Amino acid sequence: MFWIELAFKSLLNRRLTVMLTALSIAFSVALFLSVEKIRTDTKDNFSRTLTGTDLVVGARSGSLNLLLYSVFRIGDASNNMSWESYQELSADPAVAWSVPISLGDSHKGYRVIGTTKAYFDHYQYGREQNLAFKEGQSFDQLFDVVIGSEVARALGYPLNQQLSLVHGTGAVSFSKHDDLPFKVVGILAATGTPVDRSLHVSLQAIEAIHLGWKDGVRLQGAEGFSPEKNQKLQTETITAALIGMTSRLKTFNFQRKVNDYTDEPLSAIIPGATLQELWSMLRVLESTLLSISALVMVSGLLGLLTVVLAGLNERRREMALLRALGAPAKHVFSLLCGEAGLIALVGVVVGVCLHYGLMVALAPALLDRFGVLLNISMLAPYLFLWLGLYVLLAAFLGALPALRVYRQTLNDGLSQRI
Repeated sequence: MFWIELAFKSLLNRRLTVMLTALSIAFSVALFLSVEKIRTDTKDNFSRTLTGTDLVVGARSGSLNLLLYSVFRIGDASNNMSWESYQELSADPAVAWSVPISLGDSHKGYRVIGTTKAYFDHYQYGREQNLAFKEGQSFDQLFDVVIGSEVARALGYPLNQQLSLVHGTGAVSFSKHDDLPFKVVGILAATGTPVDRSLHVSLQAIEAIHLGWKDGVRLQGAEGFSPEKNQKLQTETITAALIGMTSRLKTFNFQRKVNDYTDEPLSAIIPGATLQELWSMLRVLESTLLSISALVMVSGLLGLLTVVLAGLNERRREMALLRALGAPAKHVFSLLCGEAGLIALVGVVVGVCLHYGLMVALAPALLDRFGVLLNISMLAPYLFLWLGLYVLLAAFLGALPALRVYRQTLNDGLSQRI
């Protein structure tokens, strides 16, 4: 149709204004897509981090706090649970398996997890996928360490790499365990979960590096661990425990038993239910971010409409000449609607490109700081639908200036001075 070529040439004649308008639309589209991508990927990352585990047990605290520090490695535990309580609860006939977890140490900002070999057998993520080794094997000797894929990639650690741990979870610590180095014996395959950013050692190794320590400080004159001496390494406390039940029907009864435990105050949470609580708390923030990005997209459309309306005064002779040459009203409508649609289409295409560029730039920072893995993939089908509707809406907005042109008289248009 001729009006498409005419609209294209008209836009080329006003290329600077058109480019700025398309760029404003592109930024609004990129913001909308990026917010939506971060929202959906964050939710997916959290929901796929731990599956197949019926309960998480730890010292009495808020359910969200227990979930965040034990599963997502966010924050720290306010207290520990005793090893005796863990053993007693694990021996319950309703418990199929249990995995103890001890937190509190780190290596170059990455969390260290003290656990047992059962961790690699029972920890599941995604669609109940088990952990797999990319290289090496589970820890066997006292000072063996198994590292996650992100730790290996970021720090460049191969098998047999020597490393030392520090007390605390900060990136910088002055309480170092450098007198007892560890050796990397295994590298886990990537999971897209906090496991990738963790180092795994045995519970006995945690006890060994803390011999002669109290409250995070090495005691003066206290005897530390020595490989030459046959020192007894007995776990006294752990941070939390992952529990798998023999039957899902027994989960609530066992949860009540833990919450009513008399020997010490403990809490048991169902990971899925607690995640829903987390999302309900974040729903207001989520809706606010989406509303802001949607308003930015609307402002882009309003900017487009303003530019088209403002340009009509300069194009009144052009429109009048088209009318004088016999162009029917529908062609004028098609021309202006087509121009608005083309500008929006260019803005959407550029916006999608900006979105992918932004995601590539933000992905490492989000992974390092917040543990959110952004999957760079094709846009979801519903986003294509929204973008298509956005272009159509922009084209329909072109009908407003077209209606104004239609109402202007031919004499009014021809009488305009150049």
